[in-house]
Amino acid sequence: MKEGKLFRKKAAAIGYDLSKDKAPRLLAKGSGIIAEKIIEKAREHDIQIKEDKDLVEVLATLDLHEEIPESMYKAVAQLLAEIYRINARL
Repeated sequence: MKEGKLFRKKAAAIGYDLSKDKAPRLLAKGSGIIAEKIIEKAREHDIQIKEDKDLVEVLATLDLHEEIPESMYKAVAQLLAEIYRINARL
């Protein structure tokens, strides 16, 4: 606990289908038990997980299946680049 407040985990998942999407889309978002389920599913499918509280907060403002707005491209591109580097090392 921090200053008497409970920490509530949040998670968001993005995806990109090159054949039909112009930009990555928000596939899932949630907090608490929903966030835990999103993380659990990612692990089950060997999907890389990156903790970034600020990015999750911004992604959580989007509607499900909404394309990432152009204003968020840089942040999402940095995230994806890091994940690609991790995958290359594995």
